[in-house]
Amino acid sequence: MDEIQREKRVQHKQRQLDMLHGSLWDKLTLFALPLALTGVLQQLFNTADVAVLGQFVSKEAMAAVGNNTPIISLFVTLFLGLSLGANVVIAQLLGARRPDKASEALHTALPMALVVGVALALIGEITTGPMLAFLSVPENVIGPAEEYLRIYLIGLPIMSLYNFEAAIIRSRGDTRTPLMALAVASAVNIILNLVFTLVFAGGVAGVAIATVLANVVCAGILYVFLRRDTGVLHLDPKALHIRRAYVSPIVRIGLPAGLQGMVFCISNVIIQYAINGLGADAMAASAAAYTIEINVYCIINSFGQAATTFTSQNFGARNFARCRRILWECIGLNIFYMGLLVIVIYIFATPMLGFFSKDPDVIAMGNTRLFYVTYMQFTNILIEIISGVLRGYGFSLPPAILALVGICGVRLTWIWTIFPGDPTFTNIMVCYPVSWIVTAALLIVLYFWYLKHLRSLLARERKYRQSQA
Repeated sequence: MDEIQREKRVQHKQRQLDMLHGSLWDKLTLFALPLALTGVLQQLFNTADVAVLGQFVSKEAMAAVGNNTPIISLFVTLFLGLSLGANVVIAQLLGARRPDKASEALHTALPMALVVGVALALIGEITTGPMLAFLSVPENVIGPAEEYLRIYLIGLPIMSLYNFEAAIIRSRGDTRTPLMALAVASAVNIILNLVFTLVFAGGVAGVAIATVLANVVCAGILYVFLRRDTGVLHLDPKALHIRRAYVSPIVRIGLPAGLQGMVFCISNVIIQYAINGLGADAMAASAAAYTIEINVYCIINSFGQAATTFTSQNFGARNFARCRRILWECIGLNIFYMGLLVIVIYIFATPMLGFFSKDPDVIAMGNTRLFYVTYMQFTNILIEIISGVLRGYGFSLPPAILALVGICGVRLTWIWTIFPGDPTFTNIMVCYPVSWIVTAALLIVLYFWYLKHLRSLLARERKYRQSQA
């Protein structure tokens, strides 16, 4: 028995990263790359749905799922944001060497996840019709689109639980465990997609059910992992309780982060509305290209989350010099790894688009989207890293406000003023890089302003400690 316990403790230590000492680039890479692969696998859920429907059902069924992507992203990004709040709170407590408080935050976060998931599922079911109507989904697509979305929404509480579980595990530097859980769930999703489509002829409803069941598998694996954990993150079902002391900081940090992500999604909903007006080929091309380009964003976002978690722990330990280093090393590493992926996509763009549709018009428009959206995301790196670092400090609302102004403001203005003068697919795509450049510039100014604010806070803290000595 003692030998088993020792082995568990060794495995526990191996899964952790020491974020407070030593070099950063290797630890950031070890943290971010599994997280990026996790994001890729999450997107594989949607990719598998789109690909199976496109190959074995119809272009209309494929377009139905593609139309739902911006709506689903609204809910998912809110989960991710709120779960990031839990990540920051727990990571700061771990950095401050307060394991008892970290455990209490964990046992607050999980029931919060279920409450939020149920609430959003109910809101989603009520608003499904109006949301699809707002997107002006064509008559031949709206039926299967609504069917897929309503089934998908049933699984939101489980999806919320998974995101919170993963965020909790990542707070101590372990990104491999959520990755392994998602890998298993992705395999389950693909198998069930094929079974429900080819064996039971379930069509859109079949792939939606497969996705929900795969999410159940994923959340279940992480639940078992937390139950078996022998460290600070051990889950005791009897201790699950929503404690107000932790709800406030989780919401204060996580909600603006979620809203920032939702801003991106809302702007994408507006863009999807414009794309739908260009016909089924444009919708299918956009859906296919999105499933490719989102993998690039996974790289960018993974280093943004790495910046948040590493900054949180070092801020909790009051290591401000290391916090500043995290920003610059995350930017450099992000540019390097994103560049590698962009090169691969550029070389194989047409074959990858052909995997979703053989229509030459769809492939041509898909390449157009990849050019303007995928190959120009380097500016987006600054947005994610700076926002991530500021969230790690607990300074989450201002970046969200600037994202609202820069991303949503620019894209809405573009679609309502510039696009009507030249209503083409290319014109729509141009608004993406323009909005990133504007937002990045705003966030750079905010970051250097906050550094001055942080120095004054540090000075006051030193004076207080000296007075207490």
